[in-house]
Amino acid sequence: MERDQAEELRSLQDTLYFIGGKWRIPIINSICNGNKRFKEIERSIPGITTRMLSKELKDMEVNKLVKRTVYPDIPVLIEYEPTEHCRSFGNVIAEMINWGRSHRDIVMERKK
Repeated sequence: MERDQAEELRSLQDTLYFIGGKWRIPIINSICNGNKRFKEIERSIPGITTRMLSKELKDMEVNKLVKRTVYPDIPVLIEYEPTEHCRSFGNVIAEMINWGRSHRDIVMERKK
């Protein structure tokens, strides 16, 4: 069966859009590691601003990557969790981590 290069490019661009930017993967990683509340997520990602985290979480909710649940406690409690669609990306993230480690080792070897 012949590959549809135009479709492959669109799919690749969709993936790059999804993981694009500096913060998306660290946010997903944080939430998938059990950080559910805004401040927990923020503390787990050095350098992210409150405004950027808020913007990214809203965008990720719109794109069905995180589920936002509001509990009417006093004060109001908001929790974020990854959707099943987001969790399906976990294997890709794990492979990216492995590739990054391997790449770092190769680059560091060259510098010796």
